[in-house]
Amino acid sequence: MTKEAAEVRTQDGEPAAVRPARRKRLWVARAGVLLPVLAVLALLATVTMRHQHSLVISAALARGETPAVPDLTLAAFDGPPVSLRAFVGHPVVLNFWASWCIPCRDEAPLLEGISHEFRSRGLSVVGVDTQDLVAPARAFLEKFVITYPNLRDPDGSVGREFGTTGVPETFFIDREGRVRGKFPGAEVRPAVWRAAALGLLSGHAHVP
Repeated sequence: MTKEAAEVRTQDGEPAAVRPARRKRLWVARAGVLLPVLAVLALLATVTMRHQHSLVISAALARGETPAVPDLTLAAFDGPPVSLRAFVGHPVVLNFWASWCIPCRDEAPLLEGISHEFRSRGLSVVGVDTQDLVAPARAFLEKFVITYPNLRDPDGSVGREFGTTGVPETFFIDREGRVRGKFPGAEVRPAVWRAAALGLLSGHAHVP
């Protein structure tokens, strides 16, 4: 009997030794198709979860709730990184801005005025420069003689945590580290800024 005649064959006439190799090639081919699909699905799930998370603060404020400020650490223009939780114990006016933002130029002197007027009463004004470059941001701070602390959010991730949709946006955080309200856009009326600062200092549940 020849070697070919003695070779064990399957019902379809294919040598039995060939079947495992063919199955392996089939699984490899299927995996080559499925893995990219699974990767895309995982990416979509991650993006969806991040989007939902980014809406937490804004959605909670809209429902009349007072969400806790995220436990985030931001780079400073000068000095070591700063944690937002480090401001717990002080009411905080947290302003998101950028050097390329025209309305931010109108708000900057008002924020500096609020900081100067209420600093002795424990109010902290904190700026967050978002989606911006260091050099123009520094020039902005120098031009408007900003003395209150400013932090950096170069990729906009901190803004997304707060649910910002643009700049400027300002959040008002109480002594317990809970967000009490926000200005969803530019506010250039000094009386409104003073009322918001006084409301935050007095512990009002909401800011006008």
